[in-house]
Amino acid sequence: MWMQVHEMLRIEKGGEDQIPDELRAYNSLIPQGQELVATVMFEIDDPVQRANFLARLGGVESTIFLQFAGETVTGRPEEDIDRTTDEGKTSSVHFIHFPFTQAQIAKFRVADAQVILGFKHPHYGHMAVMSDPMRAALAKDFA
Repeated sequence: MWMQVHEMLRIEKGGEDQIPDELRAYNSLIPQGQELVATVMFEIDDPVQRANFLARLGGVESTIFLQFAGETVTGRPEEDIDRTTDEGKTSSVHFIHFPFTQAQIAKFRVADAQVILGFKHPHYGHMAVMSDPMRAALAKDFA
């Protein structure tokens, strides 16, 4: 987050007056003990393809999940703004919180636990297996 805030200050050239706004924007993305936080970005260079793709993904931010050791943790979108329009077009960037119970944290911390990150959206059913080094690094975010 420190680097992200510095990057925004450099890009937008707002000086010290910009710092409080950047901290307000990014502080909510720092895990708070019993959660993981992810940024999801649908990066499509071609503007026409991107618009067509995003127009079909309304609500995708509410369909993301983590599965491991018989557990499913459903993501909760950041509530700063609504990232899906009334017409069903979604944003290309989403910030997702994954709230864990203590029992889920214990299971997530087990070495070699297979963790699957996925979406259950009718137009975007995608899953990926998380590497164990990534799982171990993320496990350190729990207080």
